[in-house]
Amino acid sequence: MERPGTWHDRRVGSRILARCCSWEAIKRTLPFLCWLPQYSIQWMQLDIIAGLTVGLTVVPQGLAYAEVAGLPVEDDEFYLTFSSSRQYGLYSSYVGCFIYCLLGTSKDVTLGPTAIMSLLVAIYTSGDASLAVLLAFLSGCIQLALGLLKFGFLLDFISYPVIKAFTSAAAVTIGFSQVKNLLGLKDIPRQFILQVYETFHKLPTIRVGDAVLGFLCIAFLLALKFMKEHFPRVYRGMPRCYRLCYIIVWVTTTARNAIVVVAAGLVAYSFHVMGLHPFILTGKTAEGLPQFQLPPFSEKIDNRTVSFSEMVQDIGPGLFIIPLMGLLESVAIARAFGLTNFLGSFLSAYPVTGSFGRTALNSQTGACTPAGGILTGFLVLFSLGYLTPLFYYIPKAALAAVIICAVAPMFDLSVCKTLWKVKKLDLLPFLVTFLLSFWEIQYGILLGILVSLVILCYSIARPKIKVIDPHGPTLMIMSGLSFPSVEYLRDTIHEKAFTDSLPPSVTLDFTHVNVLDYTVVMGLREIQHEFRSQGRTLLFSGLQPDIHQILLAADLKDFQHPLSVTTADLYIDGSVEPLLNNVPKASSELNH
Repeated sequence: MERPGTWHDRRVGSRILARCCSWEAIKRTLPFLCWLPQYSIQWMQLDIIAGLTVGLTVVPQGLAYAEVAGLPVEDDEFYLTFSSSRQYGLYSSYVGCFIYCLLGTSKDVTLGPTAIMSLLVAIYTSGDASLAVLLAFLSGCIQLALGLLKFGFLLDFISYPVIKAFTSAAAVTIGFSQVKNLLGLKDIPRQFILQVYETFHKLPTIRVGDAVLGFLCIAFLLALKFMKEHFPRVYRGMPRCYRLCYIIVWVTTTARNAIVVVAAGLVAYSFHVMGLHPFILTGKTAEGLPQFQLPPFSEKIDNRTVSFSEMVQDIGPGLFIIPLMGLLESVAIARAFGLTNFLGSFLSAYPVTGSFGRTALNSQTGACTPAGGILTGFLVLFSLGYLTPLFYYIPKAALAAVIICAVAPMFDLSVCKTLWKVKKLDLLPFLVTFLLSFWEIQYGILLGILVSLVILCYSIARPKIKVIDPHGPTLMIMSGLSFPSVEYLRDTIHEKAFTDSLPPSVTLDFTHVNVLDYTVVMGLREIQHEFRSQGRTLLFSGLQPDIHQILLAADLKDFQHPLSVTTADLYIDGSVEPLLNNVPKASSELNH
């Protein structure tokens, strides 16, 4: 015999199971099922163009960003087969292409190594490849947890001024870190302030070949970018030769990074054949695809085994900052970000995120679905499998030029002018974040967030209150009331009500109040007691239904609340049930 309620429990369980296993739920879990049934040849053509275009950009950028991440030659057991840091950028470039195709909700977003993420990896791993891969694993786990537990709201507390200041400071830091490669300087420290000092101190030792090549690459990249932005678009009916010229220019300007790197490599190879070495070259890059293996949960340094807990301590604040920074672009695709980092760590990748530049490029080339990422991923795999011997001849100055041109648009101080016009106080978190990020990136971000929260809390603790009827007086509260505002509200009422004239009544207009907590209600009870002790009246008007219910539940004595027009309208049209039936008799008589 079944116990009571068993049938009902089974019925509820079957409904939940049916809801979770419904076609709509499956499509939410696997978004590619939404566009795959409608996929067409026309879409495929556009996705192929977008995939090739992004691939020609991501390969040189992957090589360059590995330099920013600072991953050195490794000789420990885990990375015994690796002889250069360049492959890490390529390892990190293809995993996200395949995963986002299955889990991505936007046709344009591309995942892979970025300048800012590479900088953060360099800061928190100090060039240790084992830490970088472990950080990718832990970041993926944290991002997956944030997505599953719906904790993305935490990112809402990072204000726009903090983000803009961080990205601008990162652009300066990344760009200046490449000056040493652009000029052929050696033994330059990583700390920004020391880096600036040593760079200027060693200017007399610049290598002319690297400097000339580097500046020529920058000039060429800027010229092609300008050409792309200002070249007139082709329209139907135009001559075929004009359309052909447009296609050639578009391909050249879009693939400018790859063209610059290939051209610089050919120049370096030509000098190498002649026995001349005017440039510092990238050097040997590990050939082939990475092995699928567990992330390093320990490592050996100088015949000493570093445990997992010690490695986590070495990463420090980066364990929280990198996952959060990785989700700034969109919390909605946290699963794709998290899974990319999680699986990428098994293939020796370091943390990745969405690339704004490559995403914009993907959109401009007309991508119809995330399927273009598949071709991008295969292009990266092809480079790893067959082109890595050619990377040896790529000059570091050329890669430095690619990085500098990529991060330059991120530096944007024009936002200061807008902040000054909109709200001057928002300049404070911007400046705090911008300046402190040059010292320690985590301090800049954390203190910027702290200053933003203080400004936010100040506006909560000091709500705007207007005196709209000085003969009453009537005090209109312009926002919700939370516990930090109690003292300010009491002081304002005292200032306006307890004057020499001592008006017989004071009205609090709650038309704009939609938040009220227990501490505020207790404060209002004390204020009402002061009024009653002096034989005066404290009135409430403009109460919204939920606020009205809260005040009734607090059982304030002599609670007087003339109905506002808004509340009365709600009662008339039946939106809410009248609450006056619950009002104590004395209060009801007073209201009449």
